[in-house]
Amino acid sequence: MTEHPVGIRSPLPTPAPTLDERWAESRASLVERLRDRITADGPITFAAFMAAALYDSDGYYVTRPDRPSRTGDFLTGPEMDPLFGAALAAHLEAGWERLGRPDCFQLEEFGAGSGALASGLLGELRARHSPLLEAIRYRPREVDPTREAAILRRLEAEGFGPGPVQHDPGAPITGAVVANELLDALPVHRVTAVGGTVLELYTTWRDGWFADEPGPPSDPALEATLAASGVELRDGDRAEVSLAAQEWILQLAARLARGWLLLIDYGGPGAALWGAPHPEGLLRTYRAHHAGADPYRAVGQQDLTAHVDTTAVRNAARAARLAPMGQTTLAEFLAGLDAGELLVRLGSDPATTAPRYRTARGALLRLLDPGAMGRFAVLGFGRGMAFEPPLRGFDFRLTRG
Repeated sequence: MTEHPVGIRSPLPTPAPTLDERWAESRASLVERLRDRITADGPITFAAFMAAALYDSDGYYVTRPDRPSRTGDFLTGPEMDPLFGAALAAHLEAGWERLGRPDCFQLEEFGAGSGALASGLLGELRARHSPLLEAIRYRPREVDPTREAAILRRLEAEGFGPGPVQHDPGAPITGAVVANELLDALPVHRVTAVGGTVLELYTTWRDGWFADEPGPPSDPALEATLAASGVELRDGDRAEVSLAAQEWILQLAARLARGWLLLIDYGGPGAALWGAPHPEGLLRTYRAHHAGADPYRAVGQQDLTAHVDTTAVRNAARAARLAPMGQTTLAEFLAGLDAGELLVRLGSDPATTAPRYRTARGALLRLLDPGAMGRFAVLGFGRGMAFEPPLRGFDFRLTRG
């Protein structure tokens, strides 16, 4: 777990913006709809506010196609360099073999962004003439269908269509589901403790802008999740609970016939995230590669994210009757996939330019750095296949659940 995604500065104290500044930096139409909803029906959960701020038609993820880029607000591993996706090729090949080489191997990627992960992955399969390329059926999953179509057009332009880039998105899955830095962006409820009692922090409209308002928990699952994760809140402590992440796992598990979920994200066991370790909680905002801590600024114009409780994730997978494949760090996962050898091969290719090599080397160093992205958690859960010996990537000092 790393406290902040790498390459983005920690939140710094800044003067409180005026109401005029808050309106100017936000999407006014989105603010107005949320204001009218709260005024008419009362405070809403922060999860509802976050869902609107990120996924509404005027929300951040729908209106900002450049968000995961060097010119956007943050940078994910796949967007840093194709080596990230290329390294996953060995992992997927091993899983395909373990499943008995099915003629149709479905791969769904949630939060696919620009399609960079798929581009690197399919490019590596093509470079090594892997038979998996003939069996794979890739489907990007994004909040905006037009974004999915753009990804498919990109891959087809790179020579990967139409076979490898289509399958029925509602069909039972025999294959893999990949979610890289997805769970941290799902809506969270915010909670606090007062007098030994857990309260939920709702979003209200006060003095012309959004504000927190404590109240009874909207769902008993909030307290149950904290308890199951061993989180102990002292008076005044804050924490975030993602019921949406648990529900997402349950829904995907219902479609998974044979195969596995591969989850890569920043976070850690709940007991190590909230309470004494981080009494103010770990909700963060990201804009122009800078971190902040005020979720009510730049509404619809900034990313909202919270660290992932891996204990809750494991409990949700268990409830969905998925078996643990293993848990490791991104650094060890990539080491188990011989990512370093991919860099060596790139450097020995006469067609590789010096700038291209430097970019790839810099990206890989960051992905392997235990003080940077290398700390990200990698978890696998599946059914209908053997998990011993450990699948490629999970075989580097594997931690079993």
